[in-house]
Amino acid sequence: MANIDVAVAIPSMSQPYSKSDSLNQSSAPPIICWFRQDLRLNDQPAWRAACETSLRTGQAVLPIYILDDAAAGEWAMGAASRVWLYHALKKLNESLGGNLMVFCGAAGDILLQLAQTYAATHVFWNRCYEPWRIARDEKIKENLRFQTSAKIESLNGSLLWEPWEVKKADGSYYKVFTAFYRRGCLAAPAPRAPLPAPKLPMFFEATHEPPIDQKPHTYAPVKLADLQLLPRAPRWDLAMMSIWNVGEHAAHKKLQDFINHGLAGYREGRNFLALDQTSKLSPHLHFGEISPHQIWAALADVTDEKLGPDLDCYQSELGWREFAHSLLYQFPELPAIPLNKKFMRMEWVEPEPEMLTRWQHGETGYPLVDAGMRELWATGYMHNRVRMVVASFLVKGLRYHWRVGEDWFWDCLVDADLANNAASWQWVAGCGADAAPYFRIFNPQLQAEKFDAKNAYINRWAPQSHKIKPMIDHAASRDAALTAYKKL
Repeated sequence: MANIDVAVAIPSMSQPYSKSDSLNQSSAPPIICWFRQDLRLNDQPAWRAACETSLRTGQAVLPIYILDDAAAGEWAMGAASRVWLYHALKKLNESLGGNLMVFCGAAGDILLQLAQTYAATHVFWNRCYEPWRIARDEKIKENLRFQTSAKIESLNGSLLWEPWEVKKADGSYYKVFTAFYRRGCLAAPAPRAPLPAPKLPMFFEATHEPPIDQKPHTYAPVKLADLQLLPRAPRWDLAMMSIWNVGEHAAHKKLQDFINHGLAGYREGRNFLALDQTSKLSPHLHFGEISPHQIWAALADVTDEKLGPDLDCYQSELGWREFAHSLLYQFPELPAIPLNKKFMRMEWVEPEPEMLTRWQHGETGYPLVDAGMRELWATGYMHNRVRMVVASFLVKGLRYHWRVGEDWFWDCLVDADLANNAASWQWVAGCGADAAPYFRIFNPQLQAEKFDAKNAYINRWAPQSHKIKPMIDHAASRDAALTAYKKL
């Protein structure tokens, strides 16, 4: 693979912030910066706003993270994502010189308590787009504005285009990807340039006693280990961390490696499993260790005209991420209800525990399916081509409801993203936007022959799978699926 020699700016973390360099402004009100899915310091709009305000006013900054599982409900982070989060927060805290304050509980109550206790003048955060977060954040803004004098500001640090910005000429939203991306995104104002790194702020050490006229602490900061993000019996932690490097610096290193060694030939190579020619930036993007603006800008610096098709293909993958978030914004029920309401009448098969377990553990007797499911279990990740194959096997081979697979991926993927996960499963099931036609049913054997001809991927993850008796007959299950789909 040709080396493109594109230099990507990798943020330096060799000089982390230090407690000894910070000032305890206990007599002055702080500026609060709430970290969420933006665990980085470069091109981080909320962090930059907090730092600039600090330098302008002389106030100290209080950086916080809040784990709010109760508000998330059924969409609280899965086990693999929690492992990634643990290591990402650890890296972020290191880059902040140990000044990150971590809480566990109701985000609205914690923010209100902090703002009232220390008379915070500003609260900054970057927007998230899950329906439960949107509803919760609106209430948080209302309460803070009503009960404090703090200035509240939310910014965009996660998407190239806001979901409400990309619309048709008549003001309606796109429901087909190609039109959304080509006519909507690419015709809209170009994404902003990455924001330069802010100058270092003073840090607020919230360790002093609150004023006597303030209520005592209800929520106290906790240690990272107290969040209980790591599994008691190591499942992903040891294996996952042996193949992943977590954190902002690692994300930029991965982007540089991809542009230099993976972009050439990406359009076709991304489908071939032995080449492993995907960027693997998705978990870094989800947790905000790198921003899409930084990726987009780095790609814009690629000048080799021969890479045009590969560059356009990878940019369109970022477009798919934007499309998924647009769909979730339009249809908050996307993770649970089919966009095509005809599928409310679909006759799904009730999962048999033994059959479902065999799919989950990679014991189906179809080597490509088993390799994908075992890769997922061992690493928290699965090649995108294989994701489509294993999803088709569950939804159209076993005819189990797509939510069964959505839930399993949610628990097992380190890049589990509500918008992407829901939109992708609906696509495979045929009930979503731009969905795969009902008659498109992936044949695991043919997919393996075409995209893993030498069995390199299969031999790595499931070398003995061919000895397992196939749990279903593909031809018979395909006919049954077509019959069920035609009834709609």
